[in-house]
Amino acid sequence: MTCALLVIAKAPVAGRSKTRLTPPCTPDDAALLAGAALRDTLEAVAATPAARRVCVLDGEPGAWLPRGFDVIAQRGDGLDERLANAFADVAEPALLIGMDTPQVTPGLLRSAARRLEDPDVDAVLGEAPDGGYWALGLRDGDPALLRGVPMSTAGTCASQRARLGARGLRVGELPVLRDVDDIADARAAARQAPRGRFARTLATVEERLA
Repeated sequence: MTCALLVIAKAPVAGRSKTRLTPPCTPDDAALLAGAALRDTLEAVAATPAARRVCVLDGEPGAWLPRGFDVIAQRGDGLDERLANAFADVAEPALLIGMDTPQVTPGLLRSAARRLEDPDVDAVLGEAPDGGYWALGLRDGDPALLRGVPMSTAGTCASQRARLGARGLRVGELPVLRDVDDIADARAAARQAPRGRFARTLATVEERLA
């Protein structure tokens, strides 16, 4: 089994992207950083073996989208619904990540996909330090595994893990990875991948702000 790789993303648009970076960033700078994070994430996915690569998108695709990706629109009112529908629309074993971990690497994604391929594992989950999660992999993307799980809280990952366990799924744990919400997260992610587009963009933005 080689799973599909999904990136749930929002098109980088000033005033709609990474709004928790403002302040200190301007809306335009936040959109630049969102675009850089998205490009770095998609490039890591593009360099990872996969049955299929899918961008689950809120907005319109742009020049930031590499070749080889299918694009499907996000569906649903809340994040739980959008994630559930993404797995349902792909309808095959899949590993889903967000666009806000620009420090993710092909090696980390390959390792996560191999973990999902373990016959003793039904799902994989990668926690973020803020209590959310940066990755979720499912052999069977039943939407009921996600619908109603509270999102964007300090207990999101714990709630998702509990939901999977309540359905009898065996969960493999992935490494903790910090996602980019605020400027402290952005600086930490840039330190982890100092040669990436995101780190270079952040350096330019901070120089301008100074």
